[in-house]
Amino acid sequence: MTDTAKSNALHFGLLAALAIGFFILPTYHSGNLARIMILAIYAMGYNVLFGYTGLLSLGHALFFSAGMYGLGLTMHLGGWSPAPAFLAALIASSIVATVIGFLVLRTTGVAYMIVTLMFAQAGYLTILYFGTYTRGDEGFALKQATRQLIGLDLTDPIVRYYTALILFATALLLLAYIIRSPFGRTLIAIRENEERARMLGYNVTAIKLKAVILSGIISGASGAAYALLFGYAGATFATVQYSILPLLWVLVGGAGTTTGAFIGVLFMTYLIDYASGQTNAYLIVVGVVLVAVTLFLPHGIMGTLRNKYAGWLP
Repeated sequence: MTDTAKSNALHFGLLAALAIGFFILPTYHSGNLARIMILAIYAMGYNVLFGYTGLLSLGHALFFSAGMYGLGLTMHLGGWSPAPAFLAALIASSIVATVIGFLVLRTTGVAYMIVTLMFAQAGYLTILYFGTYTRGDEGFALKQATRQLIGLDLTDPIVRYYTALILFATALLLLAYIIRSPFGRTLIAIRENEERARMLGYNVTAIKLKAVILSGIISGASGAAYALLFGYAGATFATVQYSILPLLWVLVGGAGTTTGAFIGVLFMTYLIDYASGQTNAYLIVVGVVLVAVTLFLPHGIMGTLRNKYAGWLP
């Protein structure tokens, strides 16, 4: 079996396992998995920029919240139905990503990290400033009656789960395709040696901008899906915490791997869930585990498996 065939088997095997998971797992865990799949899309968007292009962003919550409020506000205030509202979210996140990418790519290294963080904070403060419409930290809930798509009630657990699965499958297979394409290979070349890529004639800045836009759209789609499926949009999702979380998910799961985003979100979600059930000081437990993962699995779970045991892992 070729490496491509093995990679395809892994992707479709994961999707098949998730497809039957709803009927096997208890209600609590199937509900958790729906949320994990949506957040894994966010981590995939971050992985495009960090894992494959080598750009460490600390402001990705801006893209996530752009998608969330792009859908949330059009449905909550404009009375739009989910389909056009989701499209509006994608447009909003793509515009934000284009503008931010054009500005932040004038910087590199630590300056890039700081500038992305500053823009994300500006986005958070903007949400608070227009609290009359966004409801600030309190946020707002989307009415159950409006969360209907082609006759399906997105508040129903089984509909929500399989909608999340369809979105996750789309993002996973799209990422796998992009990384195998010439564009994806160019991103990896820039990550490995930017100067050499430039010497070979690639317009590195333009390619990085495309990566920022792609990353922003995927992250925005995740934010829109979260608001739609779970019925809530709030400024909390625009805070620094939601810029740090995708970095942790990708580092734990494996930067530069297609399935690492999902593994990272799954691992972190259940680690926090278990630790918080054992002690009020659960963040200490989480911190110790993260340090251990960093020390003993420096390339993340999937990255370490690829480097040591299965070089075909995508």
